[in-house]
Amino acid sequence: MIRAQDLKLFGYRRPDGRVGSRNHVLIIPVDDISNAAAEGVAHLIRGTMALPHPYGRLQFGEDLELTFRTLAGQGRNPNCAAAVVIGIEPNWTNRIVKEIEKTGKPVAGFSIERAGDLKTIEAAARKAKEFVQYATELKREPFTVKDLVMSTKCGESDTTSGLAANPTVGRVFERLADAGAKLIFGETTEVTGGEDIIMEKCVTPEVAAAFKAAFDDYQRLIESQGVSLLGSQPTEGNIRGGLTTIEEKALGNIQKAGRCKIVDFLKPAEEPRKPGLSFMDSSSAAAEMVTLCAAAGSIVHFFPTGQGNVIGNPVTPVIKLCANPLTVQTMSEHIDVDLTGLLRIEINLDQAADLAMEMLERTINGRLTAAETLRHDEFVLTKLYRSA
Repeated sequence: MIRAQDLKLFGYRRPDGRVGSRNHVLIIPVDDISNAAAEGVAHLIRGTMALPHPYGRLQFGEDLELTFRTLAGQGRNPNCAAAVVIGIEPNWTNRIVKEIEKTGKPVAGFSIERAGDLKTIEAAARKAKEFVQYATELKREPFTVKDLVMSTKCGESDTTSGLAANPTVGRVFERLADAGAKLIFGETTEVTGGEDIIMEKCVTPEVAAAFKAAFDDYQRLIESQGVSLLGSQPTEGNIRGGLTTIEEKALGNIQKAGRCKIVDFLKPAEEPRKPGLSFMDSSSAAAEMVTLCAAAGSIVHFFPTGQGNVIGNPVTPVIKLCANPLTVQTMSEHIDVDLTGLLRIEINLDQAADLAMEMLERTINGRLTAAETLRHDEFVLTKLYRSA
């Protein structure tokens, strides 16, 4: 059995002490109308990556706060070596810059008003070039599991997910939690029917109450639209894979937590504060959840799938695990860890966890995941309600 303490991990140590598995220079647009300038810089400067998105204008309240937290979180993520922030006006731009500055890493902000796209692109591109040259001289160094922040979310689940792929993640998380890693788990609506199990896993009544409040809030929102998840059919892919109710889906989903206790409750895109497993209030939509985890500082992500979800993320590498023989055969280019041996009773759960641990080590140390090589860079903000 591979112990978490025995993993040989190498990453990029940032000025705030955190460690990344990747070394991105990000071009972050504050709002939708700054996408063109951000992408203009990324097209000009090799080694940069823009994160275009459709939001930012006329948002308000917690919806706006979440957008700020998510965008700033990409720059704060240890996988980011440096960041250029571009917005239409200076105040919102500077707000994100100041959050990234707290990490000590290089960051610069530019606003388009009173300059226009072309001058903004020129100025931002010059700074981006400087940041790329800085980043490419950084070297990996060894770090321990105690410095690891990672996350998990499943997608296109089927019966093999709950039987094999998700329990494999759970077994790995048990090992990592015992060794002091910070782990993120969530999907608030997709524990519907199993919320009592989540509450029993919480280490204190306060953590349980915070989770239950967020869970109930989601349920009220769903019911306000005249629908209910209880007893309902999950997605078409889930149904095709043999899951008939949200309760069945929830019981499989919860397997990703293994026997870990839940030490803390996090708001969407909030960075974990404690070693062990934290529950993040989050959407069950794949790209949204992974984006929130990246904003929270996750440097690598486990994504078990049954029917074959192809999601990736531009900031955080996404490792795909699958135990469905048909999916592994027909969608092999998307799968990093083949767990079909677990269903064939050729390996046991600890041996399956060893396979996942080996891939985790290789990915952190630089191996590109299937999603990365296939250019799956889905970056999707979570929106809480309509804009003004």
